[in-house]
Amino acid sequence: MTTTCCPISRAIASACSGVSATPPGSTGTPCEANRSRAWYSKRSTNRHRSPPVTEPLPRALRRWVRRGAHHTLPHPFAPGTGPDHRAPSTRGALVRRTATALLTSALAAGGIAGLVPHASAAEPIVPRDLTITVTGLGPEKRTCRVDADLYVPRGVDAAHPAPALLVTNGFGGDKTDQAGLAQGFGRQGYVTLSYTGLGFVDGDLCPITLDDVEHDGAAASQMLRFLGGDPSVVAIDDRTKQRVVVDQVVREDAAAAATGNGKGKGNGNGKGNGNGNGNGNGKGQEKKTAPTYDPQVGMLGGSYGGQIQFATAAAERRWGTDRLDAIVPTITWNDLAYSLAPENSALPGSTAAAGSVSSTGTGVFKYQWAALFTALGAISGVQDLQALADPARWQAFTQRTCVNFEPEVCRALAEVAVQGYPSQASIAFLRSNSVASYMGQVRVPTLLMQGQADTLFNLQESVATYTALKKQTDVSLVWQSFGHSDSTPAPGEMDLSNPESTYLGKQALAWLDHYVRGQGPKPAPTFSYYRDWLADEGPAAAYARTSSYPVGSDRSFYLSGTSTPLADGALVTDPGQVQPGVSSYSGVAPIGPNYTETSFLDQSGPVTDPAGTAIRFSSARLSAPMDVVGSPRLTVQLTSPAVAVTQRGGPVGQLVAYAKVYDIGPDGKTVELPHRLISPVRVTDVTKPVTIELPGIVHRFEAGHQLAVVLAGGDLAYRGATLPQPVSLVTGPGSVQKLTVPVV
Repeated sequence: MTTTCCPISRAIASACSGVSATPPGSTGTPCEANRSRAWYSKRSTNRHRSPPVTEPLPRALRRWVRRGAHHTLPHPFAPGTGPDHRAPSTRGALVRRTATALLTSALAAGGIAGLVPHASAAEPIVPRDLTITVTGLGPEKRTCRVDADLYVPRGVDAAHPAPALLVTNGFGGDKTDQAGLAQGFGRQGYVTLSYTGLGFVDGDLCPITLDDVEHDGAAASQMLRFLGGDPSVVAIDDRTKQRVVVDQVVREDAAAAATGNGKGKGNGNGKGNGNGNGNGNGKGQEKKTAPTYDPQVGMLGGSYGGQIQFATAAAERRWGTDRLDAIVPTITWNDLAYSLAPENSALPGSTAAAGSVSSTGTGVFKYQWAALFTALGAISGVQDLQALADPARWQAFTQRTCVNFEPEVCRALAEVAVQGYPSQASIAFLRSNSVASYMGQVRVPTLLMQGQADTLFNLQESVATYTALKKQTDVSLVWQSFGHSDSTPAPGEMDLSNPESTYLGKQALAWLDHYVRGQGPKPAPTFSYYRDWLADEGPAAAYARTSSYPVGSDRSFYLSGTSTPLADGALVTDPGQVQPGVSSYSGVAPIGPNYTETSFLDQSGPVTDPAGTAIRFSSARLSAPMDVVGSPRLTVQLTSPAVAVTQRGGPVGQLVAYAKVYDIGPDGKTVELPHRLISPVRVTDVTKPVTIELPGIVHRFEAGHQLAVVLAGGDLAYRGATLPQPVSLVTGPGSVQKLTVPVV
């Protein structure tokens, strides 16, 4: 396999920022063409270098529009640059492109005419290059200097102000990654402040703080005040060296002072026509504190640029100001501890639909995604990544590459090299940098989008966030076709340079127009999901919409045995059909030998389960298509006398297994693992039945195909058990072995 340099670095800003998608002097093929640390650095060397505006459109923007423009992605934590894994036969003709720093920007939408003068497509907005000083961050009261670009559409000024957007980069990117978004939304009448996140600019003394509330959220909150005209937030124009105070953004506190009408935003759930006391058409309590320097403002962005929106909302809520009017986060996490070390057998309420993916147990470490997260270019391809399966190499790697992070991040990575799993202290630290830990403080109307093609932040994370937010704010959930593992939207699904022209773009813009601008009908809360088997009919037909999640009804299959050694067991629909049998496998190594993907870099290889390392149970050939939307659940009683003893020593001796669902073709040999998604588990007590939540999917099992469920002892993308673990599963009348599938 030939691996380009794009996947690991912020090299992907080509779609939005005018930065080439391949290193200078490189052919853009093997990464060995250029191993410059400056090119791959997670800390941008592009400080104060705004996108070019001397041509009718920046060169990258013109190319972006011409090729169908969607986005690109710099580093895995900022939506994916991975290869396009869509099958042409099922997805239609797709243009493969490198991905850039923000899938996030993918959320632009439908046009609203006549609100403010729109900039001509031939006259791009010239950004103003700023350095904004934010102060008092975190318990150490840190001061940071933020690199930002301010995009003000033509015709917008103090006499004709406009609503605003605050956006930032995905992990490893910088402010220029949102240039396309700013131009596209600028034509819809939005001022945009795009800034480089804390810790991502060379010369910045502030570390990367993982989108926490105390640092990142507090910094973004001060930028909301800046957009509201607060002169105490110091911003310097890098060209003129003059102070900048924003007066081109609609201020809601100014409107209240002039008219006596308040913001009309209870808990951030409704815009409405306020009466000066915060009683609007939205639900929620009155706002107790009328904030000063309160702009009409929303946020949107993805991955790292998505989580910051929750942190900002929480920071505002803690201070009782609630300046943020609406958010559109995409492909982001609910609990970072679950993202990097998932445990799918001990979810609260047995399912993410209960509102959490946070387990009290210890998960299974995604060493490949974690390496990509910290490396940002120290890895040149598949071989480099797979070499980190060696604990000694992993330890040396983390010592070499874990720079400019908070010490807890590096400590967590180092301890995994020694013990094979994260400690409870590390789990608590990662969780504290997640919306799961402060969900009750997020009361802002939220349009949440999550990628079906995403092995980093899976659909369960969006379900947990959505379920929790439904109790306290207006929220809609979208399961889009693309994510970190496959970054190419379907034709017509998303285009940031023309947000009014795409299916999801229109939804995002309608959301912002209502909750931020205060115009247009209130969007109905919905759950929508993309069906790739209808891709050729366009996104309007491919997307199904309903009022809420979950959807459909459960269909049960029972695990049945066989008398033939090493043969598949069966999935039967009637418990009376269950046959007695024993299926056995053994986990033989901390990593592998089973293969599902090389995270972020390659999903083209076949899925493999070497003999003796997995057990499989398959249904009869389906007589009609079966559409699955959501997370199947597998309840099993496993037997392992050896693990029953070793588990007394804690996580190191507990059973590690990997559950997955296969679609087996009519030939009985072709195997599809939908989006290469699996569910790792670390079972606390192997002597008791366990319920495993399988990955959330949207998948059609065609007539003539078979549904199969697999339990494996290893996976090459994860660090599993350090000791051999022989496991058996016994079937027969009265057994608890059952697969439940959500079918629409």
